[in-house]
Amino acid sequence: MKRVIPVLVLSVAGLIPVWRYEPSIGGTTASTTEPVTSPSASASASSGTVVKGTLINTSKGPLQVQVTFDGDKITAVKTLQQPDHPQTEAAVPKLIAETLTAQSADIDTVTGATITSDAYEDSLQAAIDVAAKAASASPSATASTSTSASTAPSKQTVAGTLVNTSKGPVQVQVTFEGDKISAVSMLQQPNHPQTTAAVPVLIEETLKAQSSKIDTVSGATITSGAYVQSLQAAIDAKGA
Repeated sequence: MKRVIPVLVLSVAGLIPVWRYEPSIGGTTASTTEPVTSPSASASASSGTVVKGTLINTSKGPLQVQVTFDGDKITAVKTLQQPDHPQTEAAVPKLIAETLTAQSADIDTVTGATITSDAYEDSLQAAIDVAAKAASASPSATASTSTSASTAPSKQTVAGTLVNTSKGPVQVQVTFEGDKISAVSMLQQPNHPQTTAAVPVLIEETLKAQSSKIDTVSGATITSGAYVQSLQAAIDAKGA
């Protein structure tokens, strides 16, 4: 029995290296699956600049937008706050779609949601101004902006005269790109079915004619006359 004991001890001792190295396999696996922050992941996370617009209080409730920029391009817009109102809920998707198309705050007011539209545009413009100011702080961005500005026509938005009619007030806002009329929106218009039907026709005719020399819409003579008068005032103001 005394000879057997050393043999058992040596056998057990021979197994010790195996037991000591076995956990290292599990340790390697854990280290390979541990999350690592890489330069590419950081760059991906910071590729877009996110800017919050001003919080605008309205009679319907507060409204605030958040805008995501990729360079100078608006890639996404969402509302952080908005009035809990059916007209607002219907208007916001249209306003966002218009923003992504226009790449600016020069967008049309959604009929029936004037308060929401105005607040949205104010908050959006504030975000755009903040992003532009931040971009101008970068020398490369400044060079890029000056280059694009020299090749692209200047954009100017002018409000026409407020014209009071027996149906209600009419006032247009005209956006010019250089000498071209690129957009027309209604700041005020009578709440009347004939006006609602006539305004899109008048705007379409304006964009085609590039002037106030357009036809009166049948059945909406009063609105047409006031529209033309306010439109001409905006054209004259732009040229001044």
